[in-house]
Amino acid sequence: MEIQTATPAGAAAAPRATSAISSDFETFLRMLTVQMKNQDPLNPVDSSDYAVQLATFSGVEQQVQNNDLLRAMTAQMGLGGIADLAPWVGKDVRVEAPASFTGDPITLAPPAVHGAEQAVIVVRDLSGAEMQRLSAPLNGQQLLWSGRDAQGVPLPTGQYSFSIEGISGGQTVSASPVASYQRVGEVRMDAGVPMLVLAGGVEVPAALATGLRDPV
Repeated sequence: MEIQTATPAGAAAAPRATSAISSDFETFLRMLTVQMKNQDPLNPVDSSDYAVQLATFSGVEQQVQNNDLLRAMTAQMGLGGIADLAPWVGKDVRVEAPASFTGDPITLAPPAVHGAEQAVIVVRDLSGAEMQRLSAPLNGQQLLWSGRDAQGVPLPTGQYSFSIEGISGGQTVSASPVASYQRVGEVRMDAGVPMLVLAGGVEVPAALATGLRDPV
């Protein structure tokens, strides 16, 4: 998939900001010249006051230019982040986020459950309604979720989330989210944060990915 990168807003704004600074500085010099011409000859403005005015404006000008430079550097770093993530497109990442079910099994990566007699995977649909409860290993072993009910009928296509509960004495003693492997369709920047667009349209920060593999 081809990744298209829009021009950062800061890159287009920098020339206009620089032009505005230049124009303002020329206006300031004209005002200063008029002030010098029209000052009271008996009570002239001290030269140090002129120096202070020039230094103040020059400082503001330099700060604005520094801000433009920082924005340009930040935008460039963001583009570098996208380039680093480009090889992820088309691969499967392990992440705790709703997974898109289209009929194919989904690989789940539950955490190990400690201090419980048994573990149960709880499947919920996008609305949060519980759809299934499946027995799971306590040791955190990966498993395939078929997306079918007890009669072997496929569940409706859509997004599903997973959690694992530790059960002892018939009571839930722990609960944790379960990660799944999902296909990366796109990478992009959002307010400077590298984002992964997963199959089904779910978006997650790239930093939340805890695994990467070739499609199976």
